[in-house]
Amino acid sequence: MKKIKDLFQNNLNETYMIGEIGINHNGDINIAKKLIDAVNACGWHCAKFQKRNPDVCVPEHQKLVERDTPWGRMSYIDYKYKVEFEKEEYDIIDNYCREKSLDWSISVWDIDSLNFALNYDFPYIKIPSAHLTNKSLLEESAQANIPIIISTGMSNWEMIDDAVDIIKKRTDEFAVLHCNSTYPAPMHELNLNVIPEMKRRYECIVGYSGHEYNLEPSVLAVSLGAQIIERHITLDHSMWGTDQGSSLEVHAMDLLNKRIREVYKILGSKEKIITETEKPNLKKLRG
Repeated sequence: MKKIKDLFQNNLNETYMIGEIGINHNGDINIAKKLIDAVNACGWHCAKFQKRNPDVCVPEHQKLVERDTPWGRMSYIDYKYKVEFEKEEYDIIDNYCREKSLDWSISVWDIDSLNFALNYDFPYIKIPSAHLTNKSLLEESAQANIPIIISTGMSNWEMIDDAVDIIKKRTDEFAVLHCNSTYPAPMHELNLNVIPEMKRRYECIVGYSGHEYNLEPSVLAVSLGAQIIERHITLDHSMWGTDQGSSLEVHAMDLLNKRIREVYKILGSKEKIITETEKPNLKKLRG
């Protein structure tokens, strides 16, 4: 099995940056490629998608509900299939990311999608917040011989404890992301102080999956100990889709990466020293 620490590419003082493309590609492989290009150009580490079997994931009472879409009016189940990539598209994505030496992965929303994921050489698979309490999916994923990242939106400590307990019985190769599953998440509900508590409570790699409009919470999350940052990304906020508005456009992706790199310079070490720039003042002021 791969090791979760392999995500850090032999540099534990670097935040692992995940660009959550999700379904912001709107079923268009060319948009997906442009978003992968953005992840690569901005120095992020991983492009991530979402995989579902719509027949399993869409509730029966919603499947035939009519919906207006950019492709015309159609049933909700037809819409979900319209934006769902299958093997043909993911094979293209796999080759495209390999050419760039860029990690990519998917969130799995059901057992079918988990089995689909095992056809690829992923550095990890993701369990989304929506399925943190899906015991069977957690169990099957934890036994799949691949590291797991779980998101914890819409959850309290008891729910997360249960999920971590299920995983820990089967593997030590996992990470936990603090998350608020509102799109966009309000600032006063982000509760970033959960991050150091998660590190203490679960003794594992902890990160942050942010859905807020701005960049500061992700930067602060790193200063609080987050070793993984995941943000939804888009080419344009005006594109079709419920996630586009709370995603980062390309210029913001670049800016966030630069700000996070500065965090490590600012935090420095735990050793209290007289710095080189202080030495002239030491001589001047203390003699």
